[in-house]
Amino acid sequence: GEYVAIVGPSGSGKSTLLTLLGGLDLPTSGTVAILGTSLSALPDRALTRLRLERIGFVFQRFHLLPVLTARENVELPMAEMGVTPASRRARAEELLAYVGLAERARHRPTQLSGGEQQRVAIARALANRPAILLADEPTGELDAATGREILALFRRLHADGTTLVVVTHAERVTSEASRVVRMLDGRIVD
Repeated sequence: GEYVAIVGPSGSGKSTLLTLLGGLDLPTSGTVAILGTSLSALPDRALTRLRLERIGFVFQRFHLLPVLTARENVELPMAEMGVTPASRRARAEELLAYVGLAERARHRPTQLSGGEQQRVAIARALANRPAILLADEPTGELDAATGREILALFRRLHADGTTLVVVTHAERVTSEASRVVRMLDGRIVD
């Protein structure tokens, strides 16, 4: 239920920690547990399912598929879950409206601004109603005004009950978080 910012200089291990928290990487020692389950103890298929059902990822570079529309990009995780096409479409349209992009649903990523692409990426991350949203430098490639829009969206997501863990260099992002974790040289220092 928290809104946590992970901060530190480049190379301090912030993004690595985020990939460990999301089960994209597994620790060489120690344990990462979500809902009481050690990620290392899960077989690949179960770990993939956990990520698909419980964890949303927002990457700095968006990772939208250029041949798909905004709506189709948002539908992708739901297709992996076996959601019916009609339900996927309705949920994608609902999420695009939630992030303020209902009128851009048919646009491809190259037809969207950086801020719009980031909002599509956030909508995609929310498609399967994850309990946890992990975001890696979500405002890093955005101008100040668009960054403020993304932060307002994160405030709303947190108020709606989503746990947020955000890796950032930006003080404006850090000031939004209820807890700040500082890293240096691969270690949590504060």
